[in-house]
Amino acid sequence: MTTGTAGGLTWSLRDRTPEDLTLLADTVPALPTDPSAWSDGAGVRVCVVDTGVECGHSIVGPVQGSYEVAPDPDGTLKVVDSGPLPDGTGDACGHGTACAGIVRRVAPDCDLYSVRVLGEGFTGSGDALLTGLRWAVDQGFGVVNLSLSTTRPKFLETLRSLADQAFFNGTTLVASAHNTPVESFPWRFSSVISVGTHREDDSGLFLYNPAPPVEFFAPGQNVQVAWTGGGTIRTTGNSFATPFISGLCARLLGSRPKLTPFQIKHALYLAAANVRVGEPGTRIGEPGTRGAS
Repeated sequence: MTTGTAGGLTWSLRDRTPEDLTLLADTVPALPTDPSAWSDGAGVRVCVVDTGVECGHSIVGPVQGSYEVAPDPDGTLKVVDSGPLPDGTGDACGHGTACAGIVRRVAPDCDLYSVRVLGEGFTGSGDALLTGLRWAVDQGFGVVNLSLSTTRPKFLETLRSLADQAFFNGTTLVASAHNTPVESFPWRFSSVISVGTHREDDSGLFLYNPAPPVEFFAPGQNVQVAWTGGGTIRTTGNSFATPFISGLCARLLGSRPKLTPFQIKHALYLAAANVRVGEPGTRIGEPGTRGAS
C-alpha cells in the first residue's frame, strides 16, 4: 500500500503520532433548534450565482458587489466587476433578483453579492457556470446560492471538484433540484445542500427529506418574489425554495461564524419542522421529542 503525501493531501501518518495532530477546537454552544433564535445574517457574505441582481430594488436592498462572466478578446471566460450600475439594471431576466430578494427576506442583514452567469431568457453555457462558480468559491463566500443546474455530463466532474473544494474550504453551496425528473448537477452531490419545494401554505416552513438526494423542502410554490422593473410577481419552482435555505445558512453563520458546511447541514436537519430530537441512540424514524436548547 502506498503511503505519504502529495499536493497537500495526506493519506498516512507515516512517522507521525496522534500527538502531532493535536488541534485546539473552540467549544461551540448548542445552536437553538428554533430558527427564529438565529442571527439576521450580519457579517455573512452570500453570493447569488444567477442572471444578475437588479440594483436599487427595494426588496433586495443593497448589493455589495455585482460581477459577471465575460469573454476576453481571445474568447477566454473570466469574471469581471460590473462596475457601478444604475438603479433598475443588473439583471438579465429577473430570476437572480427573485432569488436575492428571498435571501434578503430571510437574512436581512447579510451582505449580498451577485455573479451573472446567465443571460436573457435564462440562457447560458456550462462553461460560464463553471467560471462563475469557481470564482465564487475562490472568493471564500460564506454561502453561494445556485438556483440552477446543468444536465450535461461533460461538466459533472469539474462541478463535483468545485463542490468538494467549497465544502472543504468552508463555503456552503446551496443548490436547487431540477424541476423535472432529469439527471442534473450540482444538486445531486452530497457536498452541497440540495433543495426542493413543498406545497404547504406556510412561508416559514422547511422540512428535511428522509429519502435524499433532495435533502430539504422549502417554500417555493406560488411565492411572491422581487422582479425586474422594481416590481414583484408570483411564481413557482425549486429555484425559489433554494434561497430560503441559503438565507437560513447565512443566519446560522451569523450566529456561529466558524460552522463548517457539514455542521450547517446538520443544524438545518435538527431545525427542520418534521424532525424531532430524541434521546441519544434514537434511530431515524423513531418517535422523539424536540429538545430544548
